[in-house]
Amino acid sequence: MANQNTNPVTDQELQQIRDLHAQGKGRNEISRIVGRSLRTISVHAAKMNLSFDRTMTEEATRARKADLEERRVILAEALQSDAERLTEQLWQPAKVFRIGGSTNKYTEKQLDEPPADAKKDLMAAAGIAVEKSIKLCPPEREDLEGLAAVDQWLRGMMPGGE
Repeated sequence: MANQNTNPVTDQELQQIRDLHAQGKGRNEISRIVGRSLRTISVHAAKMNLSFDRTMTEEATRARKADLEERRVILAEALQSDAERLTEQLWQPAKVFRIGGSTNKYTEKQLDEPPADAKKDLMAAAGIAVEKSIKLCPPEREDLEGLAAVDQWLRGMMPGGE
């Protein structure tokens, strides 16, 4: 660690820790300023009967968690959009090509829609994107109950379903 120092803590550093603590600095910031490990700051602060206010740390942690949740939602939306774009490609004109033969000749052909193997790959990629989107941002329980009802209705509509 770049922050670790094996030299004994000096009286000047102890005073600096006291002063920074009095200014309301947190343990991590004091560690960075003084150039000592977090443990060293904690041990010497405890010896000087100094404690650190946890409410600021708790608030910062809550804010970071909220920011992370927002980023997960944004990523889930992007994955959902990716899945939609992939499934749209199933029915769009497609160019297929091949490089082969003894001369490595390039040939291409325009089709009304992708061939079956390409559709399979598109569906697999879309399925993965949807799956990851749902993992990042799971549907609400009510949504799942609605899906279960739709599944039951569909089973009832299928021959041999029930």
